[in-house]
Amino acid sequence: MEVRPKIKLKLSTADKIIESLGYLSIIALWSLTIMSYKNLPEIIPTHFNESGQADEFGDKRTILTLPAVATILFAGMTILNKFPHILNYLTKITEENALFQYTNAARMIRYLKLITVIIFGIIVFKTIQNAHGHAEGLGIWFLPIVLGLIIIPLIYFIFRSLKTEH
Repeated sequence: MEVRPKIKLKLSTADKIIESLGYLSIIALWSLTIMSYKNLPEIIPTHFNESGQADEFGDKRTILTLPAVATILFAGMTILNKFPHILNYLTKITEENALFQYTNAARMIRYLKLITVIIFGIIVFKTIQNAHGHAEGLGIWFLPIVLGLIIIPLIYFIFRSLKTEH
């Protein structure tokens, strides 16, 4: 097994802002869910198909699973970010490129953490709107926007990691 350097990464101002936005988003997601819970009808949409239309319904308690899953994913990615040397990389990690590669990977994970919580927040918001009859489904643009929010940055960070000069 390859031995990689272990480096404690220092967060830039932008990293700190993204990290803070992630934590604020988790708080906002839980706040929205808890504040809306009492006024939800007993049966709410619990699943949306690829067109964004509600296709399964269930007890309103199921809405609590969305912020719970988002929180678990956020916590897992936060822990993972503390160990960049264990991640998979497209290039061989050396003493010379480790700091750049680790920083790039950590930023990608940090961004994905924030996007994950935002996506879950949108789903909670749209579920609440649907439950109250103020919307029908997630909307036609939900899936393309979500895919764009995930795929475009992934491509950016992957190409950035392939740069030979650091």
